Amino acid sequence: MPHYDWYEQKNCESWEAQAMAKFITAINCMDGRAQLPVIEYLKSNFKVDYVDMITMPGVNKILTEQKDKVLIDYLKNCVDISVKRHGSNAVAIVGHHDCAGNPVDKQSQYSHIRRAMELIKSCGFEGKILGLYVNENWQVEVVSETNNI
Repeated sequence: MPHYDWYEQKNCESWEAQAMAKFITAINCMDGRAQLPVIEYLKSNFKVDYVDMITMPGVNKILTEQKDKVLIDYLKNCVDISVKRHGSNAVAIVGHHDCAGNPVDKQSQYSHIRRAMELIKSCGFEGKILGLYVNENWQVEVVSETNNI
């Protein structure tokens, strides 16, 4: 099996360029259908190089219900790493159509996204917080956003 390191690839970035890269954080469902639309939306609209994707099935419901402290702490730790180690200054909370982990209608998804945004803000995050919904056409809709940056 061939081994490829980042420095062996053509047109790869130098360490210096990687250190100056811009990141944004997304807390998204694990559903692969919701990944690329969110990544493309965030990279295009926020002029970032990379999206730190934190995923769990029905993650907006998990954040809203706050029933599992271990999962909530895990998600908070992931955001903390993205912010402190990658310099992310914005977090997107994402829900989507046809979610197996949170099988509710669009309006309930919107409500869960907004409440999850409040939790992130209450944890002391001072950057921009976005609420996004990936609709039935796999297009990103803005549910809400803060202007903390």
